[in-house]
Amino acid sequence: MGDCNNQDILKKSSLFSGLLTDDEDYIVSRVSRFQLRKGARLFTIGDPADRFYYIVSGSIRVFRIKTDGQVEELAIFTGQDLLGEFDFARQTIYDAVAVALEDTELICFPALGLNFEDIKREKPDTVSRILLRSLSMISSRLRSTQKLISENTSWVQELRRRAYEDPGTGLWNRAFLDEEIRRELQAPTALILMKPDRFKILVDGLGHSAGDEAMVSIAGILKSLVRQFGRGWALRFKSNEVGLCLPRCSLESAQTVAQNLYKAVTALTPISPTEKFPGFTFSATVVFGVWPDMLEDWDTLVQQQYVYMVEQWQAGGNRVISFPGHLTAKVLHNE
Repeated sequence: MGDCNNQDILKKSSLFSGLLTDDEDYIVSRVSRFQLRKGARLFTIGDPADRFYYIVSGSIRVFRIKTDGQVEELAIFTGQDLLGEFDFARQTIYDAVAVALEDTELICFPALGLNFEDIKREKPDTVSRILLRSLSMISSRLRSTQKLISENTSWVQELRRRAYEDPGTGLWNRAFLDEEIRRELQAPTALILMKPDRFKILVDGLGHSAGDEAMVSIAGILKSLVRQFGRGWALRFKSNEVGLCLPRCSLESAQTVAQNLYKAVTALTPISPTEKFPGFTFSATVVFGVWPDMLEDWDTLVQQQYVYMVEQWQAGGNRVISFPGHLTAKVLHNE
């Protein structure tokens, strides 16, 4: 079939929704459409995940063979399903086998004969948008395929972890907060948001590696606070904005944890000045709130508290302050 038909088919996939027209044209120019006979392998353990597939018709069985010889069934993908997009996004090695259960027609991207490095060189901006879409759709994909895969398999558990984990810090990401935590809410739940002050000075002066190193240290503080509290999640919203979500946590306890977070960040080892760098000491803007005490709707609390944190940070930061909600904001630190 022609490119037009391929484009119409690929547009049905949520992976390509929201892409630019130039992106779509490029994708269609770099796909292959092919047949896989019944019983033929699409990939096997150890193969590089250098492309992903759209099943036009037919079905693909994915399974793993355990060390004891037992077969672990992972999933069956059928018409209009995407296969391998998560492994492709991570550029990993397959740890499973995929076999056609019947004669199956597929479209793959990139085309046969091309690899990931080829397309990155050709159209890096398009590739970036494709990978972002790939990662964002994983969580919804897990829910839509529950009837095909067991929630208890190690594959699903690992997929869920990787879908929601920030690769730079090991913290839970914003998607986890938006899509999973609301299912675990237990009143009262505290939300503590934190943004380090003057972070741009550090990154501009010493480079992104220095910023990354600082974020790893901050992530360690957040994880430690969760362990001390005994439950909850340490989160990275984006860039250097992080936080804690603590179920069954009162306003008083949230204030204590927020203060401890502030103290731990400000206690990080200062970076000494050099001829070209003025030095850097750590401080932070920390805002804490409690659901449903301050706002009954969880999503509204998250959105408004985030905006409030940014406003406090822009005003000079270096403080711990409660989210107003229905209360009066009280500055606890402003040193």
